[in-house]
Amino acid sequence: MTQTPIAHTPAQGQARAQFTVPAQHPMVTVLGSGDALLRVIEKAFPAADIHVRGNEISAVGDAADVALISRMFEEMMLVLRTGQPMTEDAVERSIAMLKASENGTSDGQETPAEVLTQNILSSRGRTIRPKTLNQKRYVDAIDKHTIVFGIGPAGTGKTYLAMAKAVQALQSKQVNRIILTRPAVEAGERLGFLPGTLYEKIDPYLRPLYDALHDMLDPDSIPRLMAAGTIEVAPLAYMRGRTLNDAFIILDEAQNTSPEQMKMFLTRLGFESKIVITGDVTQVDLPSGTKSGLRQVQDILEGLDDVHFSRLSSQDVVRHKLVGRIVDAYEKYDSLNGTENGTHKGGRNQRK
Repeated sequence: MTQTPIAHTPAQGQARAQFTVPAQHPMVTVLGSGDALLRVIEKAFPAADIHVRGNEISAVGDAADVALISRMFEEMMLVLRTGQPMTEDAVERSIAMLKASENGTSDGQETPAEVLTQNILSSRGRTIRPKTLNQKRYVDAIDKHTIVFGIGPAGTGKTYLAMAKAVQALQSKQVNRIILTRPAVEAGERLGFLPGTLYEKIDPYLRPLYDALHDMLDPDSIPRLMAAGTIEVAPLAYMRGRTLNDAFIILDEAQNTSPEQMKMFLTRLGFESKIVITGDVTQVDLPSGTKSGLRQVQDILEGLDDVHFSRLSSQDVVRHKLVGRIVDAYEKYDSLNGTENGTHKGGRNQRK
């Protein structure tokens, strides 16, 4: 895409820019079905005037707004060249990244196109990619460090992206096996009162990990890989006493580990292995009086060489938009009422 500045401006203090969309990109891929993508941009820059004629797009308005609109279309072109479509969500997140970069609230130089076109894993006709800047940095940290903590609210892709990196590492023979584990801590229920054998009682706590695997691998291959020990899904208690070599190990729901369990797990690390630990410190289901190992470990290991803490926020939620608003609403409520996770600090779900 080219940008052609026009000599005169419509009004003093305003700027104007004109863009030509290359012929190989149908305008519907740029503007969206029913101009849905264009409406997202117009909503983000209400003071600017954007016009489309043929494959020409012009923008008039405040110089800063016009510059950002120009960059937005340039980023869209870079993404479209890869064959990846733009969505309303991708446009919204791209605009947020550009605005953060412009006003100095972003501490990196990554562009929206770099974030949105980074492929992690292609499987079963779909490609898994980061969708936000913090997600990209989280994925990059997994590549660079031996132990990575992914800490953030529900829906930020902490576990899903870690699982994708684990499958990628297995397929590229960087590791020989994947080990997925969770503490079997109930969220308000009582494990002992559930029907069935011990395995049947524990299985629901591991089910989200199985679900993610089914997204990334041929479902028919999963039982075979598990039978061979190439993929292991087990409660955290099963990790005690082991040394895990040549493995990609994920500890999920780590906010529900005790400090002792966290230390036990971290010291399972063997040669040529990588550990990713994910959790949300605002959703602790431990009994009252039990400290969260995930919360404590941040004070103990922060700054240690080859250990990285990736922190995601409500802005990185990739589920329904309402999930991010719910996370923000709880944080606001806690701030105003001196509570944690919407409950009094003396309650069962206290965060320690």
